[in-house]
Amino acid sequence: MLADDARWLRERLAANGVPTEAIERHLAVLGNKDAMEGALAWYRARGAIRGPLGPIRVPTLYIWGDVDDTVGRAAAEGTVDFIAAPYRFEVLPGVGHFAADQAPERVCELMLEHLAAHPA
Repeated sequence: MLADDARWLRERLAANGVPTEAIERHLAVLGNKDAMEGALAWYRARGAIRGPLGPIRVPTLYIWGDVDDTVGRAAAEGTVDFIAAPYRFEVLPGVGHFAADQAPERVCELMLEHLAAHPA
């Protein structure tokens, strides 16, 4: 990773309230080819889907931080239109795009509640 890219990413994460330790963990994997391949595969798969997916038919929990600089409120709230199953939308006040790093206790609490309500 280029120094300027690392600096930009470090500044963006910090501006979004991501703790320093978490930022360093995120940046540490950027030089790891296998880790990057796994992350990039998610984006590649999005482009490979050419037809409509249809409604999502599994219980869904959407956790959204109200200061997310990547996913706006309209997009986050609009997700419900694509879900044909139990759906829960949770807003985390003052949290940005990296909710699991910024509010890990609350995210874990919500996930455990969701899993308990919808066992496999």
